[in-house]
Amino acid sequence: MRKPLRLPFDPVARAERLWRRRWGAGDSMGAATSIMRVQQLLLARYDEALRPYGLTFARYEALVLLHFSRSDRLPLSVIGERLMVHPTSVTNIIQRLEQAELVDRVPNPRDGRGTLAGIRPAGLELMQRATDDLVALDFGLEALDGAERRQLFRLLRTVRLHAGDFEDDGDLADDGDGSHEGDGTDDGGADGSADDDGADDGGTDDGQAVLEDRVAGLAVVDN
Repeated sequence: MRKPLRLPFDPVARAERLWRRRWGAGDSMGAATSIMRVQQLLLARYDEALRPYGLTFARYEALVLLHFSRSDRLPLSVIGERLMVHPTSVTNIIQRLEQAELVDRVPNPRDGRGTLAGIRPAGLELMQRATDDLVALDFGLEALDGAERRQLFRLLRTVRLHAGDFEDDGDLADDGDGSHEGDGTDDGGADGSADDDGADDGGTDDGQAVLEDRVAGLAVVDN
């Protein structure tokens, strides 16, 4: 377990005061720096929780996404869109999972150029065990109660919306039971928009690529 720093002062609060005195905008600087620090703390918790399963959080996310699809199978391009990462990063994530025999890849029957990734029984079982552990630690947010977590989600969602992360359709998390009903993602790219572009360099480290793709939010970094 990672040892807490236990500093005698809050360096972010101190930096915020100094920043405000010299340049102003201390509230935005303090909030942004706090988000980046919390990102580091959360990633450390996730890495610790997932390490026994041989997973990084990005690979775990990919398994969950495949499970949430209608048929446990998705085009690589759809995976990249939903995880908000570059196609090369998706290719490397899926390659690692395939090597671990947690997913498989097959040609997309609706598009000869595309590839579908599917979760295997071993991947489903491992994903469920890892999920149980992450839920048990409240995804590292046990210091906040339910109302505070929902408020935090909505505040950060506003930042993402302003940055153009998505179109606002009013789709906020509900209080459903989490059953496997699918997220409405088609598994074959019938309209051609979900075709895999075949990006694959075979050797790019997916951790750095995901980091570069997702530095604007609470990133999930594969390494």
